Amino acid sequence: MLPWIQLDSAPIPGESGELRLKRRGSEFSIMLGSNELMNNRLSGSEEALATLTYEKIRKHPRPTILIGGLGMGFTLRAALSVLPESASVIVAELVPAVVNWARGAMSEVFQGCLDDPRVTIHQGDVGELLRGRKDAFDAILLDVDNGPDGLTRRSNDRLYDAAGLRAAKTALLPDGVLAVWSSGPDAGFTRRLCDCGFAVEAVNTRANGKRGGARHVIWLAVK
Repeated sequence: MLPWIQLDSAPIPGESGELRLKRRGSEFSIMLGSNELMNNRLSGSEEALATLTYEKIRKHPRPTILIGGLGMGFTLRAALSVLPESASVIVAELVPAVVNWARGAMSEVFQGCLDDPRVTIHQGDVGELLRGRKDAFDAILLDVDNGPDGLTRRSNDRLYDAAGLRAAKTALLPDGVLAVWSSGPDAGFTRRLCDCGFAVEAVNTRANGKRGGARHVIWLAVK
């Protein structure tokens, strides 16, 4: 079996940890310590984050979408595959190196999707981008950290607390959707969404889509 080779590492702004990009043949992995955050062979649930959301906003004309977290581009590519040419997609990515990896070492994984004219990259915290916005987005897709239970960055918890959810709701247009990816269920988070006035659906999905894999959860919260 081919050995893993570390290609690069990058600090996480505001935290002591660092991300590590590794490769083994055609397989890529992004690690935080001993935890694998993502792998290009396991993309099913991240793709579902985009496609399930689009089903909720299919009738919205000229949709504007905010994606929190670039990762390996699974959610972005899936969104571009279903969104109309009139759509706009803003991707907020906190770690500059992740964008560099997308254009460099992992360019074969991203397949040029960052060059799609519908896409704008925002370098920074998605939570800061949301705050103060009103009726700005048809959908907000959060694939940040490990879900509501933060792993990579403690301040990510502010995205998922009551104040963060209210900010997201304010930033959504009427009938807009807040979609949240998580590595597992969280009954408390479901309650917080409901308490903020969202109509909430929690969807179980698999890491590798129809081929199985670990069980993940996607919340679809409609304003």
